[in-house]
Amino acid sequence: MSASNPPAKRNLTIYQGATFDDSAVWKAGETKATVQPVDLTGCTARMQIREKIDSPTPLLELTTENGRIILGGVTGEIAFNLDPVLTAALTWRSGVYDLEIVYPDGAVRRLFSGAVTVSREVTRAGATP
Repeated sequence: MSASNPPAKRNLTIYQGATFDDSAVWKAGETKATVQPVDLTGCTARMQIREKIDSPTPLLELTTENGRIILGGVTGEIAFNLDPVLTAALTWRSGVYDLEIVYPDGAVRRLFSGAVTVSREVTRAGATP
């Protein structure tokens, strides 16, 4: 993938009260025969979810620094993880996001963008009548 390629559209659903663990592998190559995982060694990642693109405050932030994004180095894997306590506390229902990869030299690549939906939880721990 060259830097001029637009980000892939990838919509996400977070299930309130459940662990959110999703992943993708970033691969690139000139032809199908040469496609390989992109080496993410030394990179960081950041992702913000906002109600609308121009909303001033993020609803949720995932980064490699806060442990909500884990990069797999030479495997090209990008993993997202939110614990069930955090997802149970989500009060918003939808938003938009993008995911950026930051290279050690400071270059930034927007890899994904899309909509995020929170599927509301019906069953809650400790809610027995």
